[in-house]
Amino acid sequence: MSASPVQHITSRDNVFLKDLRRLAQDNTGYRKQGRFWAEGEHLGAAALARHVRPAMGVFSESFWPLAPVEYAHAAIKNIVIPDAVFAAISGLESPARMGFVFDLPLLAALQPHSASVILDRVQDAGNVGSILRSASAFGFKQIIALQGTAALWSPKVLRAGMGAHWGLQLIEGVTLADLAALAVPIVVTSSHRGADLQHALSRQQLPMPCAWALGHEGQGVCAELEALAGLHVRIAQPGGEESLNVAAAAAICLHASAAARLSL
Repeated sequence: MSASPVQHITSRDNVFLKDLRRLAQDNTGYRKQGRFWAEGEHLGAAALARHVRPAMGVFSESFWPLAPVEYAHAAIKNIVIPDAVFAAISGLESPARMGFVFDLPLLAALQPHSASVILDRVQDAGNVGSILRSASAFGFKQIIALQGTAALWSPKVLRAGMGAHWGLQLIEGVTLADLAALAVPIVVTSSHRGADLQHALSRQQLPMPCAWALGHEGQGVCAELEALAGLHVRIAQPGGEESLNVAAAAAICLHASAAARLSL
C-alpha cells in the first residue's frame, strides 16, 4: 500500500502554511477555518487509536523519511516542509517534527441524559485540558463549555488534554439557558457550602449520571449556575488551604462519581 499523495513546500509565504501558522498560534483560529492543528506524535497517535482520520499530515523534511507507515497513510494528503519552516509555524518551545490538520467536528447537540462536565468561564488552557483528561478517564463523555471558557480546540488545550479530545463530545459557546435541556442533576462544588464529598459518596448521595459544574479560577461558579444545582458539595481540606485548583478539584469530584457508579 502506497503512502498518501505528498507535496513538498518550501516557501514560508505559501497560503496553506500561513493558514497553518494561524491554527498553531491563534487559540481561536480553528473557529474561522473549520479545522484545527494537533502537533506531535502523541496527539497524532491518540487520534489514530480512536480511528479519527486527519485531513492533512504535515512533516518536517528530517522526519518524513522516518515517519511510521501509519502516519504516512493516515491523511488524505501529506505536506513536507523544511525543518526551519516547521519550527516557525510551531507554537511549541521545542517544536515537534510532525502534526495533523483535522476537520473540526460538526456541532454536537446537547445530550440531556449524558454524564457531563459544565465549564463555567474556566480560562486557563492547562486547567481545561487537564479537566478533559479527567472527564475522559472517569466516564464523563460530554463537555459543555459556557461562554467565556478557554477555546476547547486551541493548541494549548489540545496539548494539555493529551489525546482526551478524541473520546469526548465537546460543545462550546453554551448559554445558561441552554442548560435547561439537561435531564441530569447539576452538582456544584464549593469550599464553604454543601455536604462533604466523601460523606455524600459513602452515603450513596452522589447522583449518577450527573453534570459537574466547575467554575472560573478566581470567581468560581456563577450565582445563576449555582441556583440550578440540585446538589452542592465541598471537598474536605484538612491541611488548611483556602481552595483547590479547579483541575485538581475536578479530578477528585469526577473520581468520586466513578466510584459511586462502581458501587451501584
